[in-house]
Amino acid sequence: MTPLQLRTVTRTQGNNQALKDGTVRPQGFGFAFEEVPVLVHAFRRMVRELEYDVCEMAVTTYLCAKAHGKRFTALPIFLVRGFHHGVIFYNTTAGISHPKDLEGRRVGVNRGYTVTTGVWARAILQDEYGVDLRRVTWVRSDEEHVVEYRPPANVVSMDPGTSLDELLGAGDLAAVVGTKVDHPDVAPLIPHAAQAGFDALRRRGLYPINHLVVVRDDLLDAHPGLAREICEVFAAAKDRYVQRLRADAIEDPSPTDLMYRRVLETTGEDPLPYGIAANRPMLDLLIGHAVTQQILERPPAVEDLFAKSTHDWTA
Repeated sequence: MTPLQLRTVTRTQGNNQALKDGTVRPQGFGFAFEEVPVLVHAFRRMVRELEYDVCEMAVTTYLCAKAHGKRFTALPIFLVRGFHHGVIFYNTTAGISHPKDLEGRRVGVNRGYTVTTGVWARAILQDEYGVDLRRVTWVRSDEEHVVEYRPPANVVSMDPGTSLDELLGAGDLAAVVGTKVDHPDVAPLIPHAAQAGFDALRRRGLYPINHLVVVRDDLLDAHPGLAREICEVFAAAKDRYVQRLRADAIEDPSPTDLMYRRVLETTGEDPLPYGIAANRPMLDLLIGHAVTQQILERPPAVEDLFAKSTHDWTA
């Protein structure tokens, strides 16, 4: 009997490397990995066409998709985390001396309003700097992955033929979120952003989740043990990576590797914990902000977002 082959998209990264290179192999099924150079294109294909069996996906994209009845379910495999204080850039000639000065202004958003980076950045502006997000006009540069989603009235689309870089440099936008702009009049809104992120980690445990893994519901229904089996092999690959981080044994580390290493040194804990329990505070926080930002109408129960067999799983 031919083992089940799962058409899978996840970008190659430290915690997935052992799966991608075959060092860690599942039993009873296989991953047929596909490379999608621009990962967000895979998100869109999965949301709109269910193109893959297993797919890495941004968390807020998943929350929005699930709210609109898309037929896939998450596993508590949190592949990507990061800090978002450094993703906001402003025009230094716009008369902005504090993030709260963004109120009453137009602020660009890279891609859609529901992009996870944008959600976390707006959460930081609200929670740490007191910005009333309702008093900002958010200008998105692309459509949403979930076409059924309807944004609030203070979200508008950028005019065709323009770019966030041009609009910010010209002063038509006071700031942009989610893309770095190379212009002499543009600077990071939050100074010493990397340090600010780690300060927030120490002060209030802010360690944002960006990506997780989703699996088509028909596969989960047909193969009751599949969700847990996928979790276990992703965890085995991740454990190899974390061991190398702990030993400072990664040759030519990337900025992401260095960030996870610093998280490990700061907290003394696994910088990429999997499972619901260890991640519930960040999930609850993100869901709350998704409701406040009118991405979700109501907060779902966290357990309802994940395959049942994974509710008590941790790694």
